Amino acid sequence: MVSDEELYKLAAKVGRVLLASGRRLVTAESCTGGWVGKALTDVPGSSAWFLGGVVSYDNALKQALLGVGQETLAIHGAVSDATAREMAMGALERLGGDVALAVSGIAGPDGGQPGKPVGTVWFGWAWRHGQGVHHRTRLKIIEGDREEVRRRSVITALNGVLEI
Repeated sequence: MVSDEELYKLAAKVGRVLLASGRRLVTAESCTGGWVGKALTDVPGSSAWFLGGVVSYDNALKQALLGVGQETLAIHGAVSDATAREMAMGALERLGGDVALAVSGIAGPDGGQPGKPVGTVWFGWAWRHGQGVHHRTRLKIIEGDREEVRRRSVITALNGVLEI
């Protein structure tokens, strides 16, 4: 099980890296329900590098707050490469900042389906570089109960920021 201490240490490291580079982070969370934001704001001084985020558990909020396309959700579903990318891009565009991360998955214990079992989580990151905006996504199938899927999702999302 990922410990609270591990989450704190990683969030603090993300903060140090963002602060050193003068960048600020925004988040778009679904299955993690704000846990990424909680981990980041556990770090004193996080207001210098974390602007905030959107918890968009429902598809209607993904569309209204983050600009995820209705067609994207209809064709690919909420737990998909396309949705994670649009969540990250939408967060960056609508919330500001320099780096955005997005998480959408099936934490369980229900909700799995053929091709998308419980533990399927898509991650998206978007960031400004010069005049352009770049993005990438990643799929992980995470083993464990609901809490473990969510904790490991926070770890993956934050590690992805460090890779940018």
